[in-house]
Amino acid sequence: MSPSIHETVVPDRSPKMSNDALRKLSPAEFNTAMSHFYRGEVQRSNVWRTRLDTTTYWAVFTSAASLSFAFSSASNPHFLIPINSILVAIFLLMEARRYRYYEIWASRVRVIETGYFAQMLAPESVPRDQEWSSHLASDLLTPHFTISQWEAIGRRLRRNYIWIFMLLAASWNLKVYLYPTPAANFDEFVSRATVGLVPGSIVFVIGIAFNFTLFIFAVTTIRLREATGEVLPRHQFSLHPLQRVSSFARAASSGTRATVRRARRARHRMRGSAELKKLDITQSPDRRIHVSETPDRRDGVRSQESGVRRETL
Repeated sequence: MSPSIHETVVPDRSPKMSNDALRKLSPAEFNTAMSHFYRGEVQRSNVWRTRLDTTTYWAVFTSAASLSFAFSSASNPHFLIPINSILVAIFLLMEARRYRYYEIWASRVRVIETGYFAQMLAPESVPRDQEWSSHLASDLLTPHFTISQWEAIGRRLRRNYIWIFMLLAASWNLKVYLYPTPAANFDEFVSRATVGLVPGSIVFVIGIAFNFTLFIFAVTTIRLREATGEVLPRHQFSLHPLQRVSSFARAASSGTRATVRRARRARHRMRGSAELKKLDITQSPDRRIHVSETPDRRDGVRSQESGVRRETL
């Protein structure tokens, strides 16, 4: 029977595959995907690491240029050094922001290394973690910072910028004291620190307060340990290397919470868990694929086949 002209002819369509079938990968495909994913995350972390070094270069270059100009002549003003200190502080804030983005990619690289490659290389000694793949999936869907702004500023300040600020402070004192001639007493030193209408005593007190605040901030942020990247020592990953990064993913998927609260709860769970289990290198996002590849499953299949053959005989 020929179709009517009013009927719409729809070509045959292949049946849609289920979600389980679409997510099912062979071991070779899974390893290939993880290799490319790892290479891409390493490239991202290297790019942001280069940006961190660039900001540090700016701070060092501007400091060297300002000090060279200030000490090149006795008539050159000394207030150029405090101005450069403010500029270096801006560079510190910029680098802390870049460091937070760097930690996103570095934490993913660390998860892959400790949850995938380390388990393949040392299955007997590395503790088992079943949530590394779910953490990566959740972090790809809902990216979030793994380090707070205060911890990022404190780390970059202790690593690089505290020494630059110390050099600038010492150079300013030498500039005011030595030029044009060494100061005879402290009153003369304070009078030389005058900048325009601002008395030298106020300039001196502001300088002390600025550097003292930097020192206190660098000390008080030492105990902040929210980052999960490669900057942490290895022993902090000795029990459950991905326990707290997995909790970050669960918190991000359930709702937005403060970074400090997530890190505190995750760290508490990591310290309380000390059980080490034997590693199962067949762990993957779809366990059914890799379970079928294990020797135990193969032995069970072989025993079933031999039983069937005996019954037929």
